[in-house]
Amino acid sequence: GFRLPSDKMRAAYLLLALVGLAGAVDALRVAPRAQIRRVAHRSRAGETRMMPVGVPKVAYRAPGSTQGDWVDIYNRLYRERIMFLGQQIDTEIANNIIGVMLFLDSEDNTKPQYLYINSPGGSVAAGMAMFDTINHVKSEVITINVGLAASMGSFLLTAGARGKRMALPHSRIMIHQPMGGAQGQAEDIKVEAMQIMNTHQRIAQQYARLTGQPVEKVMKDLDRDNFFSAYEAVEYGLIDRVIETRP
Repeated sequence: GFRLPSDKMRAAYLLLALVGLAGAVDALRVAPRAQIRRVAHRSRAGETRMMPVGVPKVAYRAPGSTQGDWVDIYNRLYRERIMFLGQQIDTEIANNIIGVMLFLDSEDNTKPQYLYINSPGGSVAAGMAMFDTINHVKSEVITINVGLAASMGSFLLTAGARGKRMALPHSRIMIHQPMGGAQGQAEDIKVEAMQIMNTHQRIAQQYARLTGQPVEKVMKDLDRDNFFSAYEAVEYGLIDRVIETRP
């Protein structure tokens, strides 16, 4: 009749099964490496480079070049005169966008520049530097709100070329007064408070000039966080129109 295997036999069978499983796992590990090596070999042979995984890059071939490459998507947009402010405003991002605006203006000041804004605001000094540059360059700077333009982001949105300040239907705009966090001796805090009040006055005057609203009303509206829908922003004068469909 049928005989059950002994303990030694069962241990031997288990060992063989484990060895077979380990070999299968190793095969699975090796196969993708070999496949990647073959793809890389074909890429070198065909002079085509693979896009790095997880990096927002697009294929681009520079004028006069025989070989294309993958470039950062925002650098590619710069070549189409499109800039994107998609973070909190600080000195670094301000300097980068200012540099692009100056370069594009020197390259051809008859073509417009496009600034897409999705920002919670940030540094007043950095934002003012961008604001002054928008007014300095000869090129029209068309501003488009996508998502949120808050605080200094809304200020830059309103600074765009008159008649060409736009927003997508579900975007939001928020205005408020500049905030400070002065510390130190009493006189230092007093000086800082005076600077904040002066900045508040200048920003309110610019909002009034750009929106057509009275300065007194703007000062009152800046007292607290004041949110607008895209359509409410048109009525207030922060933007000129809402983009309903593709042009």
